[in-house]
Amino acid sequence: MDHTYAYGLWPMVVINSLVIIIFAFSFSHPTSKRDWRTFGAFSAFIVALFTEMYGFPLSIYLLSGWLSSRFPGLNLFSHDAGHIWYTVFGFTGDPHTNPLHILSNVLIVGGFILLAASWRVLYRAQTSQALAVTGPYAYVRHPQYIGFILIMLGFLFQWPAITTLIMFPILVWIYARLARREEQDTLRAFATPYEEYMAFVPAFIPRLSPWRQLTTEEPAPGPVQVPVAVNSEKHRS
Repeated sequence: MDHTYAYGLWPMVVINSLVIIIFAFSFSHPTSKRDWRTFGAFSAFIVALFTEMYGFPLSIYLLSGWLSSRFPGLNLFSHDAGHIWYTVFGFTGDPHTNPLHILSNVLIVGGFILLAASWRVLYRAQTSQALAVTGPYAYVRHPQYIGFILIMLGFLFQWPAITTLIMFPILVWIYARLARREEQDTLRAFATPYEEYMAFVPAFIPRLSPWRQLTTEEPAPGPVQVPVAVNSEKHRS
């Protein structure tokens, strides 16, 4: 039986947490108080995750009785045993190549790609004081929040822990509340154009096809200001 103790690696906790947090910061560019609240909640989730992954295995300790009786001979404090889904579902071989771990990587990478794509649209919209309705925003109103949620969900598939399982639904609820408040701010600033956008583009469940702003009015002579469609996540009152 392998008696390796794979925890107490606090430098790994710090390094991995900083890598993910800095990486997310580079994609999300928080500026307002709400941006920082969103980013701060995500950072707390990441620190809790890597604390359990490399520092102190609280979930393993709390589940040790059940795991020992269900999987006799298992070294609970090996790194492989920390992949609880890998153990519970009876996967064999390298835990980093099982289907759930591969799915987690897809979700994490997809979340970061969504954050990056959303930021590019937001930056252009912010500089022109307009609404963001292109790119990811043509499918869903809050792609940046969805990006953070996908990353957290991916890590839950990869390394479930009691602390992060508790934090996840709370953070989703916080993000939903922040999104609603931002929408109210944007409605006050843009009124009808944003109401039209909200009527056709869901808040969190993406459309199957991109929404495009249509105009049925004949263009008036002379210069015309067409309401481009900024998204609520970057327009602040």
